[in-house]
Amino acid sequence: MGTNDGMLLTGRLARLARRWLAGPVLLILLAGVAIAIALKVTPQQTITVAGQVIQVGASAPDLSLSGPGEVDLFGQSLPTDLQFTGPVRPRLQLSQITINSELTTFIQGDRPAGAERVLGAQLADGWKRYFAWETVVAGASALILVGAVAGWRRTSRGTTIKLLAAGLLVAEAFNLGAIMVTAYSAPARLRQAHSLNELVGTETHLPRIRPAGRPLPGVKVVVMGDSTAAGAGLAPLPGASETSRACGRSADSYAADLSVANDWKVLNLACNGATISRGLLSTQTHHGHVLQPQLAEAERAASAAVIIVSVGADDLGWAAMVRYCSVTPRCDDRATTAYFQQQLASFSKNYLDLLSRLAALPSHPQVIINRYYNPFGPQPGCLSQAGLSSANLQTLTSRLATLNEVLARGAAQFSFSSPQPDFSGHQLCTPQPYVQGLDAAAPFHPTVLGQLEIALADQAVLRQTSA
Repeated sequence: MGTNDGMLLTGRLARLARRWLAGPVLLILLAGVAIAIALKVTPQQTITVAGQVIQVGASAPDLSLSGPGEVDLFGQSLPTDLQFTGPVRPRLQLSQITINSELTTFIQGDRPAGAERVLGAQLADGWKRYFAWETVVAGASALILVGAVAGWRRTSRGTTIKLLAAGLLVAEAFNLGAIMVTAYSAPARLRQAHSLNELVGTETHLPRIRPAGRPLPGVKVVVMGDSTAAGAGLAPLPGASETSRACGRSADSYAADLSVANDWKVLNLACNGATISRGLLSTQTHHGHVLQPQLAEAERAASAAVIIVSVGADDLGWAAMVRYCSVTPRCDDRATTAYFQQQLASFSKNYLDLLSRLAALPSHPQVIINRYYNPFGPQPGCLSQAGLSSANLQTLTSRLATLNEVLARGAAQFSFSSPQPDFSGHQLCTPQPYVQGLDAAAPFHPTVLGQLEIALADQAVLRQTSA
């Protein structure tokens, strides 16, 4: 055999090897695409526990071999406290909330009975059904993809059948190999969840709320929340108690506006610096005063028909965020963004707890969750002297919009109202701002007119519901 013959034989062998390798590689690629399609289009499975509807599906795959699942809560993707094995893990979405006697147990798991005993079992069954459907969809997708390739290459009928069988076998082998570990191990992990709080890993263990003293008859409306609701920086209440003075409650707050306009007895429990976990649902220490949980105080007004809540800014550390954005060229860096997402996730968990407790109040008052006004205009204007650039203002505005979206989605799931006061044309740096300026006692908080605008937004909701 000459040199040329040897080279020809080597070339034929190389082409034959490439042809043999191309087939398996193509089938593996098509299997990966089929699995990705299946994870994308397989319908989530619906389970119902204590009247609450949860969708069970799968999270997007990643390269790690273990990690948390996901819970979609008010539009936020939160990691589960439970850890799962495998690259694809359960994803749960709370899609419908029904206010009933089992709601608080379902969310908090306060007693070893009722919904919590079946939550884990139902989640496990939902995951099994999802995986069964995903397996079918992955196989069907593989057949369609391989059939399309066979048609494009115009293979014979016999070859096409062989390719279809091989494609189905490879796709299901990879699907089972990649996801089966999770499919078999996840049900046991899900059965450990006795409440929704256990799933999302609520860090705060808030006590049961009990009325904090003697009843308060005649109260029509109760206002709870932070410095926005208190009326920070405005005129104090005449003859105010030591607690009211310490909390910054004002005679010009929107609670006072609603009282005067409607001749209602309005109880304002809001306090500067209040958060859900330290102020509304548990004690708050403020200026040396230990304050009872606002919800416990609210329960003393058992005849109140309306509860209005303004909360969220202090939970997210909004003031610190504004300060940081005023001293750095860009405050949308990775570290700050990650911190915001962490704070938002923690707030979403506590917000769920607050909403469930408001829904469980025995008097069943109408609940209004106020969204926040936008204090910034489209241009920095006078804010540039405080170091707030256009880019940083956009970042702050975007994060405020995200908080408002969480507030609105949570309220909607519990059938509560969530008005947003409109400060357009009256933000900072305008001729007639509804927001206190940089040199004011409480910068970025509503002015007297700003508080009135919030009162009008709430009043509009009350008129609609009473009509």
